[in-house]
Amino acid sequence: MTGFDDWLNGQLVECAREAGEDVATYVARAVASRMVTSLVGAERPEAKDVLTRLTDAGIFAVDAMPDVSAVVNDPARLQSLYDTGLLDSPAEEIYDRITRAAAEALDAPFAAVSLIDVDRQFFKSTVGMDGLAPEERQTPLAESVCQYTVANGAPLILEDARVDPVFKNHPAVLAGAVVAYLGIPLMDGAHNAVGTLCVFDSKPRLWSTGHVQVLSDLAGLAAERIFDNGPSLKG
Repeated sequence: MTGFDDWLNGQLVECAREAGEDVATYVARAVASRMVTSLVGAERPEAKDVLTRLTDAGIFAVDAMPDVSAVVNDPARLQSLYDTGLLDSPAEEIYDRITRAAAEALDAPFAAVSLIDVDRQFFKSTVGMDGLAPEERQTPLAESVCQYTVANGAPLILEDARVDPVFKNHPAVLAGAVVAYLGIPLMDGAHNAVGTLCVFDSKPRLWSTGHVQVLSDLAGLAAERIFDNGPSLKG
């Protein structure tokens, strides 16, 4: 590699080998991760499109991620989701209060109420992702960590996803956008999870049992609001 001496080039080859990649792929992933991290940190609107294109190009592959499509596409779960009437709905203060409380209580820079559809993740409310246009309040499902919280139907706790044997290969983790994550599923009365209340950070975090309890309590409030009131929340 230009600018590297023989010893550094040798180390580069060794690091690529340990990652199970050739040097070109290893370097491409490193450059892509730095690009997305810089764009996310600068709150540049291009970050989402860059991440999508890198994923589509196979730079951020998700081959090692488990297949959760059976749960995500379960008809009963999808019907529960659609019955909420919240997909593509505008932001509402009641949900914004919950995400703000989650971010403040857990001292997290990012929080969201996410809803998981068959092919996308829609954000009903966010903290730390300000200025999103309506069409930007969603991501392709491949870029969603929350889909795995939904599929498991239980809290998902990642303190440093970069070293997690499964999530280290996730596009959002490879890009540096999600390093620490704590998500709680939003469950209906039949135990269908339609989305999550989550907090995340671009650096490692230690999540305590207290953090999990606080976020679970707030998720319970969000679920009560979603399923007790349903579509009447709009407006």
